[in-house]
Amino acid sequence: MAASHGAVGSRSSRTVLLTVTCLGQFMVLLDNTIVGAALPDMQHRLHTQLTGLQWIVDAYVLLVAMLLMSGGIFADRFGRKRVYLAGVVVFTVASVLCSLAPSVGWLVAGRVLQGIGAAALSPASLALLAAAYPVPQERVRAIGLWAGFSGIGLAAGPVAGGALTDAFGWPAIFLVNLPIGAALLLVGLRSLEETRNPGAPAIDIPGTALSVLGVGALTYGLIEGGARGWTSPMILGSFTAAAILLAAFVAVEARHSAPMLPLRLFRQRLFTVSNTAMVVVGFALMGSSFFFSQFFVYVQGSSILRAGLQTLPVSLAMVAVSPFAGRLAARYGFRIVVTTGLALAGPGLLALGMVHADTGYGNVWWRLGIIGTGFALTLSPLTGAAIQAVSPQEGGLASGISSTTRQIGAVLGVAVLGAIVRTRQSEGASFETGLNSAFLAAGAVTVAAAVFTGLWLARSKPAERSAAPQRCTDPNAATTTNEASANSR
Repeated sequence: MAASHGAVGSRSSRTVLLTVTCLGQFMVLLDNTIVGAALPDMQHRLHTQLTGLQWIVDAYVLLVAMLLMSGGIFADRFGRKRVYLAGVVVFTVASVLCSLAPSVGWLVAGRVLQGIGAAALSPASLALLAAAYPVPQERVRAIGLWAGFSGIGLAAGPVAGGALTDAFGWPAIFLVNLPIGAALLLVGLRSLEETRNPGAPAIDIPGTALSVLGVGALTYGLIEGGARGWTSPMILGSFTAAAILLAAFVAVEARHSAPMLPLRLFRQRLFTVSNTAMVVVGFALMGSSFFFSQFFVYVQGSSILRAGLQTLPVSLAMVAVSPFAGRLAARYGFRIVVTTGLALAGPGLLALGMVHADTGYGNVWWRLGIIGTGFALTLSPLTGAAIQAVSPQEGGLASGISSTTRQIGAVLGVAVLGAIVRTRQSEGASFETGLNSAFLAAGAVTVAAAVFTGLWLARSKPAERSAAPQRCTDPNAATTTNEASANSR
């Protein structure tokens, strides 16, 4: 790996860099959960249906999923500071455009731009951090703070989204990014030092384009199928186009000298199983959380602010448990921890599928807590398992693929579970019944994944890795890799 160019900097400059990168990632993760709290208000004020809400969420997640790895390569090749600040500008401007959107179409377009900004900002922030802290022990602490601060954004989203939406309406959830982005840009321009890796691989433009178009066509078919009819020419055409585009993607990647997705990695069972399970985690977690606020508002009659507070057990459990997941995997092995997490989250979702309009919150919150605890136990160890399956030099690549598979699962989760709800409603069922069916489906898939990982995930623990810094695009991966190295010494 080529050496990064640029000085490490003084202690004060590194403190500023740590603050800037943490705040940038905080903004990205805050946007992941703050939107969910505002979905009921968006549906009311924008006069849209469930399909529109799905696009508002998936337009963002899709672009992040497909461009995340390219964003990391861009940062290494063209300058981490430059790409980070470009991501901040795009994300902030897109947030303002979202707040001004007069219709669902304009809002979805703004969310696409937000996704592009996040796909540049997030990996560049971690690359800046890794370059500034070359000493392994210091890097572990810095990345731990980065991941922990990011988790605060995840937990703050539902409450902040509920409060802002209740007081000012849904546009306020996007305007909150304006002062954060402006501060990051001003401080970053003056304080950040440029680093890059001239030996980084070239951008896989054909692979990136085919992956975006292929997964986008599949997502279109899944979201619009319930409204247009599953046998309509448009929907059948979208599924056909998705199959052709994704097949072309596989063919191109197999022949590309520097593919964004090296297919040879999937010959390793540990790598394949961990990424398959990660798709399920993204599917069930994001797909079900898309409906949490809608359940409390539309089924149980809560206010938007109260609904935001009621969804807190999921994010709080994840923030509390996630820091320990990598350590547990280092001690007991990937299979035990991941299977335990899925075996908790699956029944938790099945139990959530049995709640009704008259179910008291005292009988709901613990189900959400179990779901959050279960998924928190899976994220970091699954990424660690993917990293363990490859050579130390490919650890950054493996973490990027793991993050991407989780995001793809999230895209499909919102699309598929939304399709289940729409299909049940088209059959004459109530929205409550449709939600129950969606939660039960997510739970069944998660339980099946628990059996799958229990049988196929290798009995391995994280081994000692090279101390050389690696580019990483996932906070969970970063934490797992460094915890594994520390625990194995």
